Amino acid sequence: MAFKPANHIQDLQYFGEFGGVNPSISDSSTYTFLSAKTMFDTFEGNADGCYLYSRHSSPSNLYLGEALAAMEGTETATVTASGMGAITPVLLQLCDSGEHIVSSRTIYGGTYAFLKNFTPRLGIDTTFVDITKIDAVEAAITPKTKVLYCESVSNPLLEVADIKALSELAKKYNLQLVVDNTFSPLSISPVKLGADVVVHSLTKFINGSSDTVGGVVCGTQELIDQLRNVNDGAAMLLGSTMDSLRSASVLKNLRTLHIRMQQHSQNAMYLAERFQNDGLKTVYPGLDSHPSHKLYKSMMNEKYGFGGMMTIDVGTLDKANALMELMQERNLGYLAVSLGFYKTLFSAPGSSTSSEIPEDEQEAMGLSDGLIRFSIGLDADIERTYSMMRDCMVELEIL
Repeated sequence: MAFKPANHIQDLQYFGEFGGVNPSISDSSTYTFLSAKTMFDTFEGNADGCYLYSRHSSPSNLYLGEALAAMEGTETATVTASGMGAITPVLLQLCDSGEHIVSSRTIYGGTYAFLKNFTPRLGIDTTFVDITKIDAVEAAITPKTKVLYCESVSNPLLEVADIKALSELAKKYNLQLVVDNTFSPLSISPVKLGADVVVHSLTKFINGSSDTVGGVVCGTQELIDQLRNVNDGAAMLLGSTMDSLRSASVLKNLRTLHIRMQQHSQNAMYLAERFQNDGLKTVYPGLDSHPSHKLYKSMMNEKYGFGGMMTIDVGTLDKANALMELMQERNLGYLAVSLGFYKTLFSAPGSSTSSEIPEDEQEAMGLSDGLIRFSIGLDADIERTYSMMRDCMVELEIL
């Protein structure tokens, strides 16, 4: 049977402590033991089903982690306080001082800053490459390389990683392929394509309501145990713990992700096709004009479409700002960072979410001042939305 990630979530069954259809929330920071020996065994990691302290784990966090592992097809998962709280421990767990990472050059600005500015202080260097050029990726690998890092669909340029080809490289050189799948949950299943570790910012599409910050690492039981180890686990010792109340909230929203992703994708495809027909420079993986359209199509779980992220380029930052301000004034969305909300969100990434990347590097990767990144919302009347957006562009002489 074909891999259907939403089905795996659907097949999970949790009952609350008193028979509730939602699992009970473990609103405790610490847990009692009937014997001192059990506490000792739990510290040593030898007491399955026992909880010690919520920085290590809690029932609510384990429920959410299990559901996300089911979605991504991994053995298990651990949830964290933010997307960066998932990415940073994984990379630090997999790399020691003196070792090396090969990363896509177009990634979330916070991840870029961590790899460019912070990890060198720990003796871990990164080479940034055009992830769409497999030869360039291979050429960057050294005997000290431990990790290949990329985003399934890159932020903000929407470059698509060939996860199968990258996986083959990782296996050839005994590397770990870590994939950030934040932009394409359900639509792409990186582990099915050969990835070793999948991370998400739960803040975005998975939660969907822009009221919670969270992250997750999906991987093998061995890796997650290492991350949680009380002696040398990066997730445990860096303390990026998700609150149980937030875990319970995200788990409830996760159950509608399959419906939301279909609508996000449907609306984004509609707008992308029309903007492109209007002559705007439009980037969306669902368009035939996208250089990796066929690749994305070969990897995707077709039911969930090409995702809710798209970009247009209106030429200059002044025009981009004017358009975004006018669209917000007319209630077509919000001038805001982040993504995955029910309302459309738009920003100029060169001066916001990618501002950590130096201007010369932005220029080299094709990130222009006039680029607007859209997270397309769940509008019930996308035709009206398009018509009103087009009116804004005509008024500002963009069209």
